[in-house]
Amino acid sequence: MVTQKLGTRGLGSAAVAGLAFAAGSLALFALQQRKFNQTRLRIEQQRAHFHLLDKAMQDPELAAVMSTVDLSAAPPEKRPTLRRQYIFANAWYTNTLQLYRTGILSWEELYGHLRVVCQSGVFREYWEATRHHRESLPYSSNEARVGRMVDGLIQDLDDADTDEWWVVGAPPVE
Repeated sequence: MVTQKLGTRGLGSAAVAGLAFAAGSLALFALQQRKFNQTRLRIEQQRAHFHLLDKAMQDPELAAVMSTVDLSAAPPEKRPTLRRQYIFANAWYTNTLQLYRTGILSWEELYGHLRVVCQSGVFREYWEATRHHRESLPYSSNEARVGRMVDGLIQDLDDADTDEWWVVGAPPVE
């Protein structure tokens, strides 16, 4: 009888271990599916966002709705062009940020891409004009962290005593 109980107990332990493994595997699969779905939804949202940006870039009346940047200091004849440039700067930045969010770029690669983006004078003007937007972000959010990285990168580029902008600065720790 003792042997039978041990055999049953051993089989029960194996069954419990198997069930635990199966439950763990299902939980991992569900987590992976959730992450995949979030990424897919983020990509769909980005497509819709870029569609709206494209429409705004083509129509100054729609651009005025989308852009909340104060252009009153700019000459009236330059405002439509400047607004479209700012919308495009936003699209360029958002695309780069999306590459990081979806895992296509690492933190270091994101830094390298943003170093290129920050070479544009128009992007820098846009970045300064939208500072108040970033100040409203939660400090710990990914977008706020990336914003601080861009702020630091621009400062490093301004302070650099070299024309070799591609070697300026180092990405902050992720």
